[in-house]
Amino acid sequence: MQPTPPEHLRNAFAERIGGSRYGQSGQIYKFEKIKRAKRAAMEAHPGGWILDLGVGEPDEMAFAEAVERLCQEARKPENRGYADNGDEVLKEAAARYMERVFGVEGVDPQSEVIHSIGSKAALSILPAAFVDPGDIVLMTTPGYPVFGTHARYYGGRVVNLPLLEENGFLPDLEAIPEGTAERAKVLVLNYPNNPTGACADPEFFERAVRLAKKHGWIIVHDAAYAALVFDRKPLSFLATPGAKDVGLELHSASKSFNMTGWRCGFVVGNEWLVRAYGDVKDNTDSGQFLAIQHAVAYCLDHPEITEKIAAKYARRMDGLVRVLRKAGFNARKPGGSFFLYVRAPKAASADGGPVVEFANAEEASQWLIREHLISTVPWDETGPYLRFSVTFEAPGEEAERKLLAELDRRFSRIKFTF
Repeated sequence: MQPTPPEHLRNAFAERIGGSRYGQSGQIYKFEKIKRAKRAAMEAHPGGWILDLGVGEPDEMAFAEAVERLCQEARKPENRGYADNGDEVLKEAAARYMERVFGVEGVDPQSEVIHSIGSKAALSILPAAFVDPGDIVLMTTPGYPVFGTHARYYGGRVVNLPLLEENGFLPDLEAIPEGTAERAKVLVLNYPNNPTGACADPEFFERAVRLAKKHGWIIVHDAAYAALVFDRKPLSFLATPGAKDVGLELHSASKSFNMTGWRCGFVVGNEWLVRAYGDVKDNTDSGQFLAIQHAVAYCLDHPEITEKIAAKYARRMDGLVRVLRKAGFNARKPGGSFFLYVRAPKAASADGGPVVEFANAEEASQWLIREHLISTVPWDETGPYLRFSVTFEAPGEEAERKLLAELDRRFSRIKFTF
């Protein structure tokens, strides 16, 4: 039975989270379903090996030199207090990073950069700066929902732009109805993309900037995976002519430098939009610990760290694509990130047994976990897809090969229908 709040608290909850119906929907978040399925699979197969290909965070610690810099900075008494909107160290490193890695010149560290306590925190703060009741926010789907969730909290309306395989998983901005485009206030983008791994090209960003200027949009580009690219140069939205007139970009140390739990990144772009973010942030948090900011600044000045991480993911991606294609999946190496997004099977049979049909990707994902201890993440928003990740735990290349060989062995027992 679904637990419900006690009677005296029924009217305590805001309507934005359900009001008097809070806690009674019975809806289970996708990732909680995956966790439950993994627990059930381990109970059914004690001592079994779950091949966890659904993890959305780096499998390794931050590099030793970053940890050492944190230790050094944490010992300095001048770093002990509230950071508020940061000091000069990370801001100046961010400006250098934007030029060195992305070719974005002329970033003013004083007026065009402020740190964030990770991209998720920035995405939750920014709607308070820009979204009024009735405002339309354009967001891509499937995608990371945080900006949209908070936009709705402030009375905004989210219009989803589908990411379709035939469009290279880029939104068709020209297909937005004119009335919607004129009333929209914010366009949220994310490339390299979670969950598809797709990369945008300069021409796409040029179209986005042109339309933003035509319709008066603010563009928020979540660039958490921007430097994690394969066989191409990292691309910033802000490298687009005119982009700084209309937008912001969010960068994160979590993925680029294996600093997920450190919670630090930065917001960069138009000085007035950055200023608005900073004003709301002043009333939201007291800043990230300066020692962490300074350790991240060290990493920003050493982009070769990210290049090493990207090379590892590229190697793993090559191996995963080979295994998936052998099993019948139409897998192609993405342009970046650590995600591989493939069409889910419609049915499967194992060891010549009965055929099991899947109504959607979630059913396929649950079957793979329960019956074969293979964990992926399902996405059904624009068709049934499974998201694999190459951040599986494997300390070293030999362990990588062992895991991929085991995945190949398990898939060899299954006949998929697509």
